[in-house]
Amino acid sequence: MTNIEETPRKLTLKAGSTTLTLDKDSGTATLQRKMLLWNKKPVEFPLSNIDDIAVKSNVDGLSGAPIHHSVLHERTGETIVLTTEEANDAAETVKKLRGFIGM
Repeated sequence: MTNIEETPRKLTLKAGSTTLTLDKDSGTATLQRKMLLWNKKPVEFPLSNIDDIAVKSNVDGLSGAPIHHSVLHERTGETIVLTTEEANDAAETVKKLRGFIGM
């Protein structure tokens, strides 16, 4: 389940072992991930590097079940998977993130 905390200047998304903080005051996005019990080094990049936030849908090869991810695309070409949710929930997450950064 995705938890989004939003103020006018900062948005924090928490989903599983992923935390994404979008901060308008500093103009940065900070991505923190945890691997098992250890925190990986945070990745920080300018909000201006985000060129799209979208829902990516796949079908599981074994079960045939649909899988929906909210993903963040950077201008560098990197795609970062943020959440795995039901289709409507992923669409709502993307809508909130896009609205916050003005897309």
